[in-house]
Amino acid sequence: MSSDFYTVSILPYSGIIIKICRAYTDSQEDFEDYYQEVCLQIWRSKDQFRGDSKWSTWIYRLSLNICLTLIRKKKKTRQFFNSDAIDHTEEGEENTAFSNENLGLLYEAIKRLSEIDRAVILLYLEEKPNKEIAEIIGTTPNNIAVRVIRIKERLKKILDGKIN
Repeated sequence: MSSDFYTVSILPYSGIIIKICRAYTDSQEDFEDYYQEVCLQIWRSKDQFRGDSKWSTWIYRLSLNICLTLIRKKKKTRQFFNSDAIDHTEEGEENTAFSNENLGLLYEAIKRLSEIDRAVILLYLEEKPNKEIAEIIGTTPNNIAVRVIRIKERLKKILDGKIN
């Protein structure tokens, strides 16, 4: 991958990629793997971008699809060990993608949603219009509006401790 392509076409959208990868991973190691895989697939697929949508919309859709694919693969080959028992950071090294406690609580609540609801709320939090979210997800803007309301209610219940 050329550094020019990364600097111009991926780096400005790294926030999008980070948010999606973080919502679908439980550890820094998985996060880094997902992020790297998304960047690689963007580079591999760049010639398939037809311009039917904005580049950022395409990045969202591609990132989401890659993360969902990786989750499905991981479920098929799930290893039964407790990744929380492994410390993936050196002493004094801050785990930047998982550092803010309140943000961490929100991501933990988001991880309890279905895969599609996670995608919808992440796009909503990114302040994407319902039309663009619908385009990325493959549904209607009205469906997105209803889903967002229901997702917000569910997240509030999860964060208030009313749902286990």
